[in-house]
Amino acid sequence: MPLSERALIERIRRRASSRKFSAITRGIGDDCAVLDPPPGHELLVTTDFCLENVHFRREWHPAKAVGHRCLVRGLSDIAAMGGDPLAAFLSLALPAEIPQKWVDGFFDGLLALAERWKVPLAGGDIAQSPQGVMADIMVLGSVPRGKAILRSGGKPGDVLYVTGTLGLSVAALQAFRAGKKPTAKSTPRHFFPDPRIDIGRLLRERKLATAMIDLSDGLSTDLSHICDESGVGAVVYATSVPYVGGENGLEFALNGGEDYELLFTANPRARVPKEIDGVPVTAIGEIVQRRGMWLEDKRGKVAKLRPRGWEHFRGEKK
Repeated sequence: MPLSERALIERIRRRASSRKFSAITRGIGDDCAVLDPPPGHELLVTTDFCLENVHFRREWHPAKAVGHRCLVRGLSDIAAMGGDPLAAFLSLALPAEIPQKWVDGFFDGLLALAERWKVPLAGGDIAQSPQGVMADIMVLGSVPRGKAILRSGGKPGDVLYVTGTLGLSVAALQAFRAGKKPTAKSTPRHFFPDPRIDIGRLLRERKLATAMIDLSDGLSTDLSHICDESGVGAVVYATSVPYVGGENGLEFALNGGEDYELLFTANPRARVPKEIDGVPVTAIGEIVQRRGMWLEDKRGKVAKLRPRGWEHFRGEKK
């Protein structure tokens, strides 16, 4: 059983208040946090649920990984806009029987990632859950006024790029489902993915990306969001998609999700680096005027690419 609500909040406050952050005038301890965003910037706000037996299972995921993954969902959204995180807020509902050791582990993971990116946990709420852990993370960020990278900026002729390697996270998930041990390569990408904040910021500062989204639901689904918002279509070259080999490698890369890499478009004349901060950047296709998405194989054969990544209220739970 966790500590009482008041004792638990005080425990979190002590851990979360260890560093002074310039954007926070007042954090945990009042009805609201008080923030002072940088002058000339707009605020970015994102929220994400992290639900037991939907986004994680306690028998598969260590508490530290659950806390890390909870915060990375919000940080990745900020990265996709080319922004900088300012503060995080967490509403956490816990079942009465959960041990305090698990709660401490959850905050070990969340606060370690928060410290790394200098984003304070500035507030939130604690409640008892009737069933399972429910965590709602909200992350505030900032971006210079008018400079946020939107999903709606893709244009016909733009090149489609992706950071990193895709499919490792879902490969670990499928191993868990099959009762097997995930590979040493896939486990870190599933348990402790990195938000690509520095890469998103660089793409914004150098004016390279015309549209961008983070890959949380799978390449096919997240690409469809760019196409819908930009009013365009896309062709993906199967031989260019960076994924780990294996029978299901391309399938995992296209539809797996939870990679938290960045998918972006750029003008064909833009000088996009092949690597940023040690992370490979790969051209995987192009934006076309005709609405829809297509996958071109190594023989040049083109097939319809449908959004088959993660979507709530459809398919198997994660």
